[in-house]
Amino acid sequence: MKFLDLAKVYIKSGAGGNGCISFRREAHTEYGGPDGGNGGRGGDVIVEAIDNLNTLIDFRYQQHFFAQNGRSGMGKQRSGGDGQDIILKVPVGTEILEEDQETVIIDMTRTGQRYTLSQGGNGGFGNLHFKSSTNQAPRRANPGQPFVERTIWLRLKLIADSGLLGLPNAGKSTFLAATSNARPKIADYPFTTLHPNLGVVGVDGKEFVIADIPGLIAGASEGIGLGVRFLGHVERCAVLLHLVDGTSDTVVEDYHTIIQELEKYGGDLAERPRVTALNKIDAIDATELAVKAHELGLAVGAPVLQLSGVSRAGVTDVLRAVVAEVEKRDASERAKKDEELENVDEETGLWRP
Repeated sequence: MKFLDLAKVYIKSGAGGNGCISFRREAHTEYGGPDGGNGGRGGDVIVEAIDNLNTLIDFRYQQHFFAQNGRSGMGKQRSGGDGQDIILKVPVGTEILEEDQETVIIDMTRTGQRYTLSQGGNGGFGNLHFKSSTNQAPRRANPGQPFVERTIWLRLKLIADSGLLGLPNAGKSTFLAATSNARPKIADYPFTTLHPNLGVVGVDGKEFVIADIPGLIAGASEGIGLGVRFLGHVERCAVLLHLVDGTSDTVVEDYHTIIQELEKYGGDLAERPRVTALNKIDAIDATELAVKAHELGLAVGAPVLQLSGVSRAGVTDVLRAVVAEVEKRDASERAKKDEELENVDEETGLWRP
C-alpha cells in the first residue's frame, strides 16, 4: 500500500428540508386545518479515527464528501426524513487542519474518537407548527437551514514510541530491518527512504514501535531535501534515536546538523529525550572509533553508544537505552491518570479540586 500522509478534502453537510404548507381537505370530513409537516435535518460530516489504517491513501482517489440533504415536509402532518451522515475514516494520529494548513481543528489521537466537522442544517417548520388559537389557518412555513461547506487538510503523524533521526545513509533503515520485521528499502545512495516506515521492536520481553523517517539534511526545516513535513512523524515519540554515521569524517558536524534542524522545526522536538549512537562501527578500526566516539561524546555531553546494524554489534544495548526512555514516558502518563482519578468524586463522578 502506498504511503500518503497529507490530503486535501472538500466537505459539505446536508441542508435541512423545507417545511410544508398544507391544509387538510377531505370529503365528508369536518374540522380541516393546517397539517403541513416539518422538514428533515441535513446529515453531518463526521471524522472518526480507526486503528486498522496507517495511511491517507484513500483520500487520493476521493476528495469530495457530501452528506445527504434532509427531505421536505409533507401534508397529513408528515415530517421529512433526516439526511444520512457521512463519516470520514482516518488513521489514529491524523490532524485535521483548516484550509490555511496551520489552524488545527482536532487531533485524532484515540481509536474510536469522533468529531463533527460540518453540522447539517435543521429542517424548517411546517405550517402546522404555527397554528394557534389566534392563527388557526397559518400560511407560512420555514425553509430548511443551509448546508455548511468547507475545505480541510488531513495530516497524518505516525504514533510511535521512538523515532530514528540521522543524515541520509546513516544506517537508519538497516537498523530498522535488523531489529524488526520491517523491510525498508536499503541501498548505498542517499534518500533511499522516501516515506516513513514503522517497525515493532522487542528487547528483554518488551516491545515498542519505532519510526524511520527519510534522512534530514541542512535546511530540511525550510523544505530543502525531502523537507520538514516528515519531522511531524516523530513529534509524538517518547524518545528520539539519533544515528550518526561512524564512517563519516565529520561526525560532530553531522550531529550538529540534525540538532539545528530540530531546533528550527520548533515545538519541544529539540528537548525530547534522545539516545545518540555511532553507527557502522564494523567499518572502521578501533583507534579511529575511539577518537570519533570521544569527540562525539564531548559534543553530545553524554556517553555515546556504539553499534552496527549489519553485524548487530551493540544493537541490544541501544534498544535497552531506548526502551528505558519509553518506560519513563509510560510511567509519567500513568501517574497523571492516577492523579486525575484521585480528583474525581466517587458519588457524582465529577472532577473536584
